[in-house]
Amino acid sequence: MGTVVVIYVALIVLMIVSFWKILTKAGKPGWACIIPIYNIIVLLEIVGKPWWWLLLMLIPFVNIVLSIWMLNLLSKSFGHEVGFTLGLLFLGFIFFPILGLGESKYVGPAGQAKAPQAPPAA
Repeated sequence: MGTVVVIYVALIVLMIVSFWKILTKAGKPGWACIIPIYNIIVLLEIVGKPWWWLLLMLIPFVNIVLSIWMLNLLSKSFGHEVGFTLGLLFLGFIFFPILGLGESKYVGPAGQAKAPQAPPAA
């Protein structure tokens, strides 16, 4: 039983560290991952959705659809495709560390890189 507890705690720590790194890669404070509700608001900012989606997540069944949609937008925000979204959905304990601790770069909300600014006219 003790081994199961150690593995469970190690998995929780791995997920917290991974989510912390995901937030910092996106230019948000990493500590936000440990604050309930605020972490979802920050995640909504990363994927480019308004804060009031949090209120929609209180509706049964709608929350499931929006959570899957948010995972898809998160994977697109880091330059990945639908296959990575399925990985986040079904094998999150593997794919979140890949996203946070791997080579993935944040490219903007839902994969739309920020438009380069024109140099000022002289």
